[in-house]
Amino acid sequence: MSEKDIDKIEPVDFDLNDSLLFSNKSVVVNTNKPPVWIWIGLALLIVVALVVIFVLPAVVTEYELPLERRIESALAQPAVAPTNSVIAVSPFEEAQRSLQRKEAQDVLAVLLEKQGELDTLEVEHWGQAEYEAALEEASIGDEFYRTQDFTLATESYVRGRDGLIELLDTVPTVMAQTMVDAQRALDEADSLTSQDKFSLALLFDPESEEAQVGLARARVLDEVTVLLNHGDVLYEDGELEAARDVYQQILGLDSYNERARRRVNEVAAQITENEFAMIMSRGYAFLESGNPEQAITMFQQAANLGVRQEQALAAITQTETEVANAQINEIRVLISAAESEEKWQMAVDEYDKVLAIDPNLLFAIDGRGYADKRAQLDRLLIDANENPERFAEDAVFQQTLNVYYTGRAVEGPGPRLVGQLDELQVLLENSQVPIDIQLVSDNLTDVTLLRIGNIGSFDQHYVSLKPGRYVAVGRRAGYREVREEFTVGFGLTPGLVLVQCEERIVSTNRR
Repeated sequence: MSEKDIDKIEPVDFDLNDSLLFSNKSVVVNTNKPPVWIWIGLALLIVVALVVIFVLPAVVTEYELPLERRIESALAQPAVAPTNSVIAVSPFEEAQRSLQRKEAQDVLAVLLEKQGELDTLEVEHWGQAEYEAALEEASIGDEFYRTQDFTLATESYVRGRDGLIELLDTVPTVMAQTMVDAQRALDEADSLTSQDKFSLALLFDPESEEAQVGLARARVLDEVTVLLNHGDVLYEDGELEAARDVYQQILGLDSYNERARRRVNEVAAQITENEFAMIMSRGYAFLESGNPEQAITMFQQAANLGVRQEQALAAITQTETEVANAQINEIRVLISAAESEEKWQMAVDEYDKVLAIDPNLLFAIDGRGYADKRAQLDRLLIDANENPERFAEDAVFQQTLNVYYTGRAVEGPGPRLVGQLDELQVLLENSQVPIDIQLVSDNLTDVTLLRIGNIGSFDQHYVSLKPGRYVAVGRRAGYREVREEFTVGFGLTPGLVLVQCEERIVSTNRR
């Protein structure tokens, strides 16, 4: 500044209580000696500068939050000259404003935290309107913050924060609806929508197994859809094995695909059904060709398939019945022949074979009973005719006589029975006609005829005996006992019977 310019500056009044601002008027300075008030003013300017440089940044830094950049423009507004010519804001008021600003910033920090959480959850896809409304409240708070109305700013921030918190609280409900929408899209073969929904669900709950499975299924949905259509075409064309392979391939890609699983079961059932029909046809063919055993084998194989088992078992029963009937018919021919030939024991054996096949057949039950009785009668007649000598015993004679009468009571006897009875009749009649028998002894032996009585000692003795078997016993003191058996009648009658003791018993002396 030149001296001429300095000379033009007019002196003005300067109040220390006013802001350090200059007016548009020029200041006139005495070129001879600066006044004292100028030096005082310069000193005050230096103090204010030092406060601005060193003290004010520390205070601002203490309350600074991420919002600070957003309000820098507000702090950069030109200062308005205070009306008070001494101090514009008191220290107490400044402290209160600082507290209010910190409260606003604390609320804003929570709001920004919730905003970050919602951004991570891609809120624009499910809560855009509510999200924007909450941020609008925050923007209103920013306006109040710029004008340093921190109370109103805090109220706006609180409303915005609470709106975001309420939006976060809806996440479980949104998650549930998202899973419903994802599953619906999956069922409708909308792979893109399904993938988006399941992916969103995994943002809500990364550990959700249902969402993980759903996303995996959605990613292969297009390929699965193509394979399903191909498998259905093969199924309709009757290419069951090929269709089954395609459906199993689908399950390899998507093991949760119920349609493919259902189709696999349907195809397997149809394949089994076809196999059942084929095996049954083979069984009936064997049956018609006269090979019932092989037919039963086929029917049993069909029954083991697990389908229409009742039909297969019925076929087995039918075949076994036919086989049994054939066997029974064959056996009945043998029974008829045995009965005609009066081979009653053989008939009994054949009846037993029939009853082994079907124990409820009445003809076999009744027939066996009659054949068994005839077989017993046949055995008794044979025994009687072969041992007529026993008729000499009254009990045996009476028993045999009963057998004889039983045989005579048989209706329609065959020639064998008639012959047996005729023979027995002769034997029975002859068994009652006594025959004279000559007994010879030494007159020293005491003779007893068993079943007849004691005869005593004699040289010769005659006795009349019915045909039969007899025993004569001879005893003599000092001699060994003798027994003579003989048969009377039946062409076996002896000329005489010698009964005498001849073997002396030698005694031994003992010391």
